[in-house]
Amino acid sequence: MPTNSSISDEMLEHFQEDGFVVARGLLHDRDLQGWLKRLEQIVEGTVEPAEGMLVMKDVMVAKGAIRTDNAMEAIAKLQDYEHDPILDRYTTHPRILDCIERFVGHDVMTIHTMLINKPPNVDGRHPLHQDLLYFPFRPAHRIVAAWTALERVTVDNGCLTVVPGSHRGKLREHENLDWEYLNGGYFGAVDVEDELPRRVHLEMEPGDTAFFQPTLLHGSGRNRTAGYRRAISAHYASIDVTWSWRTRETYGRRYRILRGSSAGQEWQGDYETRNPIDPVSFFRAAQAKAPPSDQSS
Repeated sequence: MPTNSSISDEMLEHFQEDGFVVARGLLHDRDLQGWLKRLEQIVEGTVEPAEGMLVMKDVMVAKGAIRTDNAMEAIAKLQDYEHDPILDRYTTHPRILDCIERFVGHDVMTIHTMLINKPPNVDGRHPLHQDLLYFPFRPAHRIVAAWTALERVTVDNGCLTVVPGSHRGKLREHENLDWEYLNGGYFGAVDVEDELPRRVHLEMEPGDTAFFQPTLLHGSGRNRTAGYRRAISAHYASIDVTWSWRTRETYGRRYRILRGSSAGQEWQGDYETRNPIDPVSFFRAAQAKAPPSDQSS
């Protein structure tokens, strides 16, 4: 089929079969450097965080387990950056959206954004998990993540790891793992030991972009280098998804339609009242709550 997307038919087949695909060299360095510069400005305080943005400290810094040499070494990520005019250029980037259309169709909205800054000298791991845990929309196959390396991403600095084919399963139970230092909200899927030998490490060059489904088991390792591991990410959905559960937080969110006949409007969406989902059912009862969060800066 004719398309402006960098996602070929072969890549689309890989995405459907394995739950992920990597588009090499999708974005140019000039874009990446602008987002890295914006991260620096926000962390150093020369630009105020945008409305709704969470500047999250790494848990080891928040708990005083390590001392940092500069402000950047303290920060784990910028969450919800869509009101920042520079960072939001990622969310609305035509090359990203052209790819997203290949996965979920022409009518696209954005549902989540973050820039991940994995500094040196912290644990920084994210256990294997499924992103669908965090999203109140269904069906799952109408949701997709875009994750772009801002710098070289390797096994040594904690690249993404994925379990090919794991997207075919249902949403699993998750829990707070019994790790000494685990960032708030970094839940892990339970009973994944048998999946560990099948993990694939996604080493990426700057501008390479991974797209993956929300039921794909994925995580990331420690940064064992003296530098950083930075990436920018956004989640998208087709506007034909429906609400499956709602919380006070999701009621307050606004979801922008970026492409299609309703582009420029806010998504309202229908609520599935016949079979509503209780999100707590996906957590082990004894550890349903996140660790106390003192990580906002």
